[in-house]
Amino acid sequence: MPRKTAADASLLLGNQLCFAIYSAGHAFNRAYKPLLGRLGLTYPQYLVMLVLWERDGLSVTEIGERLFLDSGTLTPLLKRLEAAHLVKRTRSASDERQVLVALTAQGTGLRDKAKSIVPPAILAATGCSVGELSALQKELVALRERLDEGAEG
Repeated sequence: MPRKTAADASLLLGNQLCFAIYSAGHAFNRAYKPLLGRLGLTYPQYLVMLVLWERDGLSVTEIGERLFLDSGTLTPLLKRLEAAHLVKRTRSASDERQVLVALTAQGTGLRDKAKSIVPPAILAATGCSVGELSALQKELVALRERLDEGAEG
């Protein structure tokens, strides 16, 4: 039987940061699914709504930039949100190539319901304090930014 080395440990699944983040993402999706089901949203749709609740009337391109999604992925999400009467898509008067996305009254109203359901339940599910989650979120954003910079260089 071959002897294990320190290099072997670097290839163990349980030692991979990428897998810890990947599997934590799946755990988050499982935690969010029943909550978002009560709102009639999928997780990607919820992310779009978060962007629009923060700033309404964005172009598809701007939403995609915020969510790191291309328009081919985003357009079907937006079509489903429009079919659910949560957003309205219109062509820009100044540039017909641009599609603008605005919340409907129903989409705006969903914000308060989401606020009362999602954050408290996710906070409880994590077992973390608000401060711990905030610090972790900042660390992960910084990590993502460093990885993006490294990929560009």
